[in-house]
Amino acid sequence: MGRAKPVVLAGRTFSKQGDAWTYFADMLKRYVPGDRVSADDEADLAELLKRHPQADEKIGCGIDHFEVQEADYDTQCFRVVRTDGTWERFSFHVCVAPDRKWG
Repeated sequence: MGRAKPVVLAGRTFSKQGDAWTYFADMLKRYVPGDRVSADDEADLAELLKRHPQADEKIGCGIDHFEVQEADYDTQCFRVVRTDGTWERFSFHVCVAPDRKWG
């Protein structure tokens, strides 16, 4: 069995990746596509997005807010809306486990 890998965000620590995965999956389920994420959830997502392997590209000119959008296979995902109005979707899974090889 592998060692637990903690996920540390500024103000929130998860003892293992599975706990962070569950936390953000539950967060995503609270919204429907088109919803803007609450300020409290936005703070957690901003910290989480910093862990993405392409964080600089995803964040771009800066974060204005986060929304939920439809994704492939009848699912949904988070998207970051930048200060210039452009947006980019991202997977919280990749942010939680950035060292994992993703399809």
